[in-house]
Amino acid sequence: MKTRITARELFAIDLPILQSPMAGAQDAALTLAVSEAGGLGGLPCAMLSAEVLQKQLAWLTARTSKPYNLNFFCHTPPTVNEQKEVAWRASLAAYFREFNIDPLQIPPGPQRQPFNHEVADLVEPFQPPVVSFHFGLPEADLLDRVNGWGALVMASATTVEEACWLEANGADVIIAQGVEAGGHRGMFLDTDINTQVGTFALLPQIVRAVQLPVVAAGGIADGAGIAAALQLGAVAAQLGTAFLLCNESRISSLHQDALQQPTAQITALTNLFSGRPARGIVNRLMREQGPMSRRVPQFPLAGTAITALRKAAEQQGSSDFSPLWAGQNVTGCKKVAAAELLRELAQQLSGQQQ
Repeated sequence: MKTRITARELFAIDLPILQSPMAGAQDAALTLAVSEAGGLGGLPCAMLSAEVLQKQLAWLTARTSKPYNLNFFCHTPPTVNEQKEVAWRASLAAYFREFNIDPLQIPPGPQRQPFNHEVADLVEPFQPPVVSFHFGLPEADLLDRVNGWGALVMASATTVEEACWLEANGADVIIAQGVEAGGHRGMFLDTDINTQVGTFALLPQIVRAVQLPVVAAGGIADGAGIAAALQLGAVAAQLGTAFLLCNESRISSLHQDALQQPTAQITALTNLFSGRPARGIVNRLMREQGPMSRRVPQFPLAGTAITALRKAAEQQGSSDFSPLWAGQNVTGCKKVAAAELLRELAQQLSGQQQ
């Protein structure tokens, strides 16, 4: 029988609250604020250059002795398929004309770097207490290096099958990512989005199927949601969307505005912005092109063409082509300091548990 463990025992944190690492939406300031307030702050590393990653880690570790989580992707970098790229840009031709963009002159867009030995070399001196992975786990030799640091290894599972695979291949903690979650799905054994289910359907199934501690993620925005996750067997809850309007967030003013509109409740899974399914607020591009399309290049190559459109539209004050990542529950979003949000969540949770 599995022995229940608390977040305090597992992560050495005061609150059973993890902040989801959100690439492109934050830097180490949010990580620091959450960790200092008693949760587990997360730093997304997949889109950071080696120079920026080193600076962020140096800045973070100089300011806290509290635990934090470094998050990396484990995708296989694709080979450019010229035929696919031409077809993809052809489907966007009307938008290029609208913004006077020459598709042949579009520079490379932002890339997502998978965890590799070069990244491990950079991270190793910092001895991070927690390292998490999206899209599976790295190769065994890389995972051995992370284990050698004494780091706790977490990884996202979107199905019971993925959770069992992670347990068999070296994860220490499983994040049960429900379909409500904002941003990229962590799915890696299957590309069929019909396999994706809600957090409170997925969580108890994973808890029953594995012996590892499980963290719940997706659609959790308040103390009641955290309490429900704990009641269903989670050791903690991971929240992302709730932090997007915090003072330490780095999202654009257009993204902030979108989160505060009634239409923020209308989200969908889309592969248009990167090539992988991710949940965001429905905008013009998603309505007109998808939101799921078979024309997009492999992750993360789809982002090159879209980034050009995004920049042009944003210069005109429009988020029609911006990835407005958000989960299905934006009710927890508040324009406050992250520490204040943590205090509110802790108070709500305490009220639920009395």
